[in-house]
Amino acid sequence: MKYDKVVTGGPCWVELGTADPVAAKEFYRGLFGWRAETDPRPEAGGYTMLLRGEEPVAALSPLYAPGQPTAWGVSFAVPDTDAAVAAVSRAGGRLVVEPVDVLDAGRFAVAADPTGAVFALWQARAFHGAAVINEAVSLGWVELHTRDVPAATAFYREVFGWSLNAGTGYSQWGIDGADFGGMTALGEEFGPEVPSHWLPYFAVADVDATVRRAEGLGSRALMGPMDLAGGRRIAVLGDPQGAAFGVCPAGTDG
Repeated sequence: MKYDKVVTGGPCWVELGTADPVAAKEFYRGLFGWRAETDPRPEAGGYTMLLRGEEPVAALSPLYAPGQPTAWGVSFAVPDTDAAVAAVSRAGGRLVVEPVDVLDAGRFAVAADPTGAVFALWQARAFHGAAVINEAVSLGWVELHTRDVPAATAFYREVFGWSLNAGTGYSQWGIDGADFGGMTALGEEFGPEVPSHWLPYFAVADVDATVRRAEGLGSRALMGPMDLAGGRRIAVLGDPQGAAFGVCPAGTDG
């Protein structure tokens, strides 16, 4: 990403829905050094903050809905969740979870774009999202994998006003000229069981060392490590419960 803090319209938070929260806490503690704090209130439903020291950088929770996959989800910061939901509907998306107040933290909704990629909308109150971005073991990039690039392009431009730096085979989303994520087409090499989806990348000091550590903890490399144009090195991993995520170098030159 080209910024180091949460901005309106950009990614503000990532959370893992997992079938095995206990095992997931242990895996990400071993991989990134994250400390887990589970909210003890019954109404919190086992929601667990993942902290870099004292800084919240991500979260995990049990699976709440039948058929919900073990997967990472991305939230985008909006000034008004209800207005954003209306914009999603006008642009051809659909609502997955109705807007709801999350205790005193903020207002939340889940939506899907016209290609089926699911994402969340977050209107901050007491909680604004990730305390750090683009520093080691925090969110470093988000990427849309879609079966319909033109439809996705039109949708996100209308809903969020994002810019698009289009390239050959890969495009980058931005806000006021600062890129925070990318978009790539799901080709024929991906079977029909792979839906359009958002993929978070976590910033790390050393991609190859992180991949080796992840493999020692029961992860597997789904892609890479590999070098991109410009010299950036990335990899995509699957955690032991099956959730995919990427790793990329820390820094704001993406």
